[in-house]
Parts: sequence; C-alpha cells; structure tokens
Amino acid sequence: MPQTARITELDCLRGIALLLMISFHIVFDLACFYNWPLDYLNGFWYYQGKAAAILFMLVSGISNTLSRWPIRRGLTVFGTGMLITIVTYFFNPAMYIQFGILHLLGFGMLTAPWLAKQSALLLTLAGTTLLIMSNWTDSLTPTTTWLLPLGITPTGFASLDYYPLLPWLGVVLYGMAAGKLLYPARQPLWPSAATCVPIHTLSWLGRQSLLIYLVHQPVILVVLSFLHYDLSGKM
Repeated sequence: MPQTARITELDCLRGIALLLMISFHIVFDLACFYNWPLDYLNGFWYYQGKAAAILFMLVSGISNTLSRWPIRRGLTVFGTGMLITIVTYFFNPAMYIQFGILHLLGFGMLTAPWLAKQSALLLTLAGTTLLIMSNWTDSLTPTTTWLLPLGITPTGFASLDYYPLLPWLGVVLYGMAAGKLLYPARQPLWPSAATCVPIHTLSWLGRQSLLIYLVHQPVILVVLSFLHYDLSGKM
C-alpha cells in the first residue's frame, strides 16, 4: 500500500466534530450538574450532539480506506474505549459506558483491512442493511447485556454514551464508500487547504482528536466548577 500523507480537509472535519462535541458536553454538564434548563435530549442540542457523532463516524470511515495502519489505530481507539468503560464504571456504575463511540470506531478500524477491499456499492448496501436491521433489533428485549454491541438492550438500560454496531456501523460504512469514491488516488481534494489559517487550526485540533476526547470532559468540569464557585462567591 503506498504511503498516504494526512489529508487536511479530513482533519478539519474532525476538528469541527470536536467543537460540536465539546459544546454539546458543556450543555450536558450545565444541565446535569448545575440544573440549567437546557434540554439536551430533544431539539437543537440533541441533534447537535448526534451531528458531531455522525461526522466522526463518516470521517473515520473515509480514513479507514486511506490508513496505512488500521489495525494499530483500531487497537488504540478500541483500547481507549475500554479504558473509558472502566473509568465510567467507577464514576457512575448505573450508566457507565459499555459500548460508546470509541468502541464503535475502533471496531470499524479493526475490520477495515477486509472492508476496504469491497466496492463503494457493496459498502453502501451493507451500511443500509445495518440501518434497516436496527429497526428489528430495537424491538428485542433480552435479559442479558451481552448483546449490547449489537444494539439489543435489556429493559431499563441506560448509558452515558451508546453507539452500537446496529445501526451506527452502517454510517461508518457510508464513510468508507465515500472514501472509495472521493479519494481513489489517496490525494486531498483541496490541496491548498493547509494554507488557510482557520482550516489549519481546525485540522490541528482534528489531529489531536483522541487526546482531546479523553481530556475534554474533566477540563470542562474543572472550568465550570471554578466559574460556579467564583460566581457564587460574588453573589
């Protein structure tokens, strides 16, 4: 496989997804920890959070068709997801993350060496099949949590972050199909993007996406705590 330099516009899209995710989590934290009247389960904020996740999935899918080391990346991302599972279990065992977006993206990367060999048409059909199948799995109510990765949840299941393979791997497959169509030569569509300062800044954020994902929530909580303490002291 020929070497592939990083593609600026993809890193830029990751940066945009990060900003959307961070703003959503600020709203989430304000609502959950400080009782602000912000509805993150419906309306604008809900769809912004989903838009961030879907953008991550699509870009990850595109990158899966370009990556030189998908297995290594997949192990890193999936392993990080498992670390978050352990941490959130001790933090909130009632809603800990068992199969979140990092588990999903890591799984997609681990299967990329085989999936990337398929045509864009086949990837699109497979993605659509997964989305349709999720309508069936939604009606199943097992008593075990072993089927959580497939989108089959027991009654009363709740999690801080949940993106099962059905339907969300389908979105990753759509991204892979887009990668096959948009980057057949593995070259950027916008070669001069790196010379644009806003694009360059967003792409830098995108290159640090995993690290930022790991640290952003603790940082947000610390900042909000200081702001709350400061404002409370002045009232």
